[in-house]
Amino acid sequence: MRRFFAVILCLFATTASAAWPEKPITLIVAYSPGGGTDLVARAIAPYLEKYLAGARIVIVNRAGAGGEIGFAAIANAPPDGYTIGFVNTPPLMTIPIERKAQFTSQSFDLLGNVVDDPCNFAVHADLPIRDLKELAAYARANPGKVTVGSTGIGSDDHLVMLMFERAAGVKMTHIPYKGSADVRAAIQSGQLTVAAMNVGEALQSIRGGAPMRNIGQFAPARSNLAPDLPTAREQGFDIVLSSLRGMAAPKGLPADVRDRLVKAVAAAAADPEFQAQATKFFAPLRFLTPAQFEGEIRDAEAGFRQMWKELSWAEK
Repeated sequence: MRRFFAVILCLFATTASAAWPEKPITLIVAYSPGGGTDLVARAIAPYLEKYLAGARIVIVNRAGAGGEIGFAAIANAPPDGYTIGFVNTPPLMTIPIERKAQFTSQSFDLLGNVVDDPCNFAVHADLPIRDLKELAAYARANPGKVTVGSTGIGSDDHLVMLMFERAAGVKMTHIPYKGSADVRAAIQSGQLTVAAMNVGEALQSIRGGAPMRNIGQFAPARSNLAPDLPTAREQGFDIVLSSLRGMAAPKGLPADVRDRLVKAVAAAAADPEFQAQATKFFAPLRFLTPAQFEGEIRDAEAGFRQMWKELSWAEK
């Protein structure tokens, strides 16, 4: 009798996943509307629908706690293929290192990475700061008064600020926000000295009329999005950090559903129309397969665990 019921349940699960999707798929963005991740999500959603043959994607912003709220919502959803979302590094790894969280980097079925955006510092255009050395001098002359906005504690924006403080021998004041759109608004209004924003996000803001000036990108080499913007290394600071923005689902998807989602993400990321849209809002695309994405996360997580020992990023 037990074997009979096991067979029935197996057949039911197979039939249910074969019929997937029968209802809209929720795509969770762990940051506020208008930021870099949100823009990419809204740009890629129609192409996911296209390659999932008529599926409907509904985007939901679950901002807060540096991405923790949104990541937890993805991780803790039923693994049925009806909840997917973007997971961003380094917060995907740094949040569970820093504090007890409702997820770890292993709580997800990875579907593929889409964006790799280098860290960057920008200042209000009226400030007399044109590069990282001038920022360091300004911070030394105004200890603790230089405010730096980020997308949350443990974000790449926050970590690059800490790394810069250590390298430059300065002290600045960190102000976390729910997303890069909020950081952009704060720098525009003069509430911040520095916007710690990824290169693509900063370029979006400047093209949109924000009175901002980029002063240094933290990439191994100059991004093709900003070929005239010197790297931190070129300016005497050996700092490299960026943010991957990839797609994931709760751990334990049915194999056929996972396969369809992985193929749809790959096809959408490779679609020339999507790539053209991404170029328009300065999203630096870098597709990684789930295995490649997992490898990048694994290697980076080891580095962040060591960094936690040397330079704790927790804030009281």
